[in-house]
Amino acid sequence: MTATVTALRTMTMVAAINDALALALERDPDVHIFGEDVGIMGGVFRATDGLQARFGTERVFDTPLAEAGIVGMGIGMGLAGLKPVAEIQFAGFLYPALDQVLSHLGRYRHRTRSRYHLPMVVRAPYGGGVHTPEQHADSPEAILAHTPGVKVVIPSTPRDAKGLLLAAIEDPDPVFFFEAIKLYRSVKEEVPEGHYTIPLGQARLVTEGDDVTVICYGGMVEVAQKAADAARAHGIGVEVIDLRTLVPLDTGTILASVQKTGRVIVVTEAPRTGGFHSEISATVAEEAIDFLRAPIVRVTGFDAPYPPFTSIEDSYRPNPVRVAKAIRKVMAY
Repeated sequence: MTATVTALRTMTMVAAINDALALALERDPDVHIFGEDVGIMGGVFRATDGLQARFGTERVFDTPLAEAGIVGMGIGMGLAGLKPVAEIQFAGFLYPALDQVLSHLGRYRHRTRSRYHLPMVVRAPYGGGVHTPEQHADSPEAILAHTPGVKVVIPSTPRDAKGLLLAAIEDPDPVFFFEAIKLYRSVKEEVPEGHYTIPLGQARLVTEGDDVTVICYGGMVEVAQKAADAARAHGIGVEVIDLRTLVPLDTGTILASVQKTGRVIVVTEAPRTGGFHSEISATVAEEAIDFLRAPIVRVTGFDAPYPPFTSIEDSYRPNPVRVAKAIRKVMAY
């Protein structure tokens, strides 16, 4: 971690994100923030609260309800030498912009043989746990991870959210930055004041253990931690790895843990078929199968749209009980 910090301050994740955005605007005049309701309203979750009043309507501004237009405008701004930070109000609203993402955003560096970089960040809240309406809790990270040329970052703590977001804004290539809705105000921790960055592509070891490796990210980290605590009470040592970045992926940390424990569980809340959990599982199977003592187990959402509003969400979204069951399964193999 690189830093020029002076003190620590207790923050929620959404406050840490707001702090990072303010620092980026203050330090670099090329940074511009835009999206639906990010200006006067300060964003639907208030992640951009107060930024327009502080930095003006030319630096922080509202856009029409047009995701393809938001991303397309950002592409033009990035190619012109600016550093656009676009907010998609919910990750499930990203789909109209996929043509811009798949056909243009991820291709410019390759298309121009690295003569042009596209330093754009696309922020979006994702995931469930708060009983939102339809399309507000989707987890489309696998679609983006499958898109060459873009990076995908998903923090799980306020400290990581600030450092990773600042690193993403300073990155020369496009970065998708997903923020778990469930974590916006449910977790607090001490966060360094001032500017610091956490390098993209470095996973975080949350808890150490010798028996089982649980790999997760974003909103599933707290779920895995609770399951690990319960397992520890029964003498099972669970090592929880928070990926933080899906692209680039820290395979070194994953494989080192697998070689130690020999048992792997991957936890995500996205649908099961074709999710990023499958990519992690394939990587482990290809690179560390000689160390496995049990089959890899995935704990995921289901192959159905995320359920809106109702308590059915509590059955769809992975929870500590489901992860604990997976831990018992691999230990009993």
